[in-house]
Amino acid sequence: MDAMLNVSRRRFLKTSGVAGGGLVFGFTLAGCSSSTPPIVRLEGDFVPNAFLQITSDSHVRFYCPRDEMGQGVSTGLATLVGEELDVAPWEMEILWAGVHADYANPEFGVQGTGGSTSIKAHYRQLRQVGANVRAVLLEAAASQLGRPVAHLATDGGHVVVDGQRIPYGQFVATAAALEPPVEAPLRRASEFKFIGKEFARIDALDKSTGAAEFGVDVDLPNLHHGVVRRCPVVGGTLQSYRADKARAVPGVTDIVEIGSGVAVVADRYWSAKKAAEALEVAWNLPELAGLGTEQLRADYLAGLDAEGDVADDRGDLEAGLAEADHVLENEYWAPYLAHAPMEPMNATVRIEGDEAEVWTGCQGIVAAQGLVARYAGIDKEKVRAHNTYLGGGFGRRATLTHVIEATQLAVATGKPIKVLWSREDDIQSGIYRPASLMRIKAGVDDAGRLTAWQAKRVGGNITPDTLRNMMPALLPGAVGEGAINWMVGLADGAFDGWVVDHSSVEGLYEDYDTANREVRHVTVNHGLPLTFWRSVGHSYTAFAKETMMDELAAKAGLDAVEFRLRNTQEKPRLHNVIQVAGERLRQWPRRAGRHLGFAAHSSFNTDVAEVAEVSVENGAIRVHEVLCVVDCGVAVNPDIVRAQMEGSVMYGLTAVLLGDLDLENGAIKQSNFHDYPILRMNEAPSVEVVIIDSAEEPTGVGEPGLPPIAPAVANAVFAATGQRLRSLPLKLA
Repeated sequence: MDAMLNVSRRRFLKTSGVAGGGLVFGFTLAGCSSSTPPIVRLEGDFVPNAFLQITSDSHVRFYCPRDEMGQGVSTGLATLVGEELDVAPWEMEILWAGVHADYANPEFGVQGTGGSTSIKAHYRQLRQVGANVRAVLLEAAASQLGRPVAHLATDGGHVVVDGQRIPYGQFVATAAALEPPVEAPLRRASEFKFIGKEFARIDALDKSTGAAEFGVDVDLPNLHHGVVRRCPVVGGTLQSYRADKARAVPGVTDIVEIGSGVAVVADRYWSAKKAAEALEVAWNLPELAGLGTEQLRADYLAGLDAEGDVADDRGDLEAGLAEADHVLENEYWAPYLAHAPMEPMNATVRIEGDEAEVWTGCQGIVAAQGLVARYAGIDKEKVRAHNTYLGGGFGRRATLTHVIEATQLAVATGKPIKVLWSREDDIQSGIYRPASLMRIKAGVDDAGRLTAWQAKRVGGNITPDTLRNMMPALLPGAVGEGAINWMVGLADGAFDGWVVDHSSVEGLYEDYDTANREVRHVTVNHGLPLTFWRSVGHSYTAFAKETMMDELAAKAGLDAVEFRLRNTQEKPRLHNVIQVAGERLRQWPRRAGRHLGFAAHSSFNTDVAEVAEVSVENGAIRVHEVLCVVDCGVAVNPDIVRAQMEGSVMYGLTAVLLGDLDLENGAIKQSNFHDYPILRMNEAPSVEVVIIDSAEEPTGVGEPGLPPIAPAVANAVFAATGQRLRSLPLKLA
């Protein structure tokens, strides 16, 4: 324990950080992962590794290591295996991987899904799995058939010899006794049958018919439902409560104090909800209770005058500003945002003796297992964790306080418990995209060359809250709350004086060729819980960067596309998507009352340029069409890539036009979709996605389509009205 806790500043900075929107833990601890084999063996089957199982009747099971939250990862990863195994992805049975070290995300070092990493991280790995298994099946077939391997081929889960097709299952017994190769040859791109081809998502039918199981669908014998009343102000604690009216609600069985507040347990959800509303609760309110949005913004504005910590520094900023023919300085605001996935947070926990089970849809099932073990006082090896489909994630389902609540209630009552958060619970007591105030000062010469770029972001940091939420799940139960709080405090201190949390400033400065730049960060944190939100820091930095680029282009007397092309000579992929989108923009049919805006951005190793066609009538902004040009390397399934770009645009437009959370006396004022609306179908634009043909390995697609939409719309609004809007959501004066 002492050795683990003796974390030096140097080691902390070296081994923890945020990459691509996901937390990377630079340490492993004994007991952090189960030693139970990930696949239960069946008689007569062949289990060559943690991902594949082939039965004697030729049934292929793929154990998907990443979580399906609507992004198509199960189809994409099955495609990688199927390509090299020579089995159609839709012919496989896809099961969710259990908890095991073999299923760790190579990008994170732990089992988790996020940061648009799944296809990128597993592209070579899972193709190699398929190739190795195909090779050993061919070797087994050669042995059984008495023919050289060179005389055999495969097709659709069969070994082909002399025109005869023999199912794989007939060779699994022999294959099980052989050692698979480590690096069997992979197919050339010209030989691909499935990669790069369009076909329906594997989960589409089950989701369309209601057969797919989400966490909210889980049901058990004697299942009881828990609803929690939490303090409306983060950090508040329970002072007292009266439960007479709550106990009078039919079906109520228990009223329990837990870590997050006071909970009602009933035999039906609605009974628990009505009883929880009937509780008379008094809270001990924290200092945050006096804060409102106006004061918060004033504190951020004051933060702009602080020196801050250096995130990036190159060249001579003052010399670059002196070289400029034009210097601009602007400030940009982005508010707190909720994730609001379609399926609210939920978890089901059953504890029987010294064993437990948990069912939930989350972005890291190992964390659910760890939390149940910690809060039930059960060995982690004796907690079975079942992942389900996720009804949307966007980063929200990586924070599992609902699992803690379900576990505490199951312990207190001795009953199987499902905790379901209402929409109001999630918006008012959830975890948020941080608010940000940014200032950019930049110089440009008359030739359209950026000579200087100075940027500063003020706001809270995501990583300390991520550590606060994940450490209890991933560390052994022997590591107490005091030790965890100490480590989180170390993170808080590190990102307020030692080093800049990269997720706070990512995307603010990396895209354009600048010999002289300085980027700083000022931490101002009022205590609202923060986490990753779709595209993380890029969700607000792209807005500031790309609206500033439009203003600089105007000062240099260049159109928006040409200016960006002149300043991306060092970024060929970004340069290319700008060029392709620019060519389409020049050919765009001009319609009366409609105006175009342009933006481009690089995030998660993917380059995207977008054009938004906008009209403004009576102060209302309407987006009619969006063009999205994306270079994400090899598009494993182009239809899924298009769907992710379209979804990113729609999710981003909700934030651009509608997204805003206000603080009133320290509490989130908004509560449901009537005052925190999402984009409706009749407000949605048509979206055309152009995928750049590429031979490079895949990069992210779940998040990169979002960052450019805010500046593209803002730039179009300027073209329509002459007003520069520098605060989100966009509102005309």
